[in-house]
Amino acid sequence: MAVPKRKMSRSNTRHRRAQWKATVPAPTPCPCPRREMVVPHRACAHCGLYKGRQVVEQQ
Repeated sequence: MAVPKRKMSRSNTRHRRAQWKATVPAPTPCPCPRREMVVPHRACAHCGLYKGRQVVEQQ
């Protein structure tokens, strides 16, 4: 197993970690006729649909 010979400085560690970026999930259109954009893996705020079935009661 590879073992570092010297301790990595705090500055170098932080420069390396600065490259770890999370990407924003792209919105997808809801299957309802209104085609409102929703974040993946979330129920539509307008119609309450998730994966084509009603999961949230709408008034």
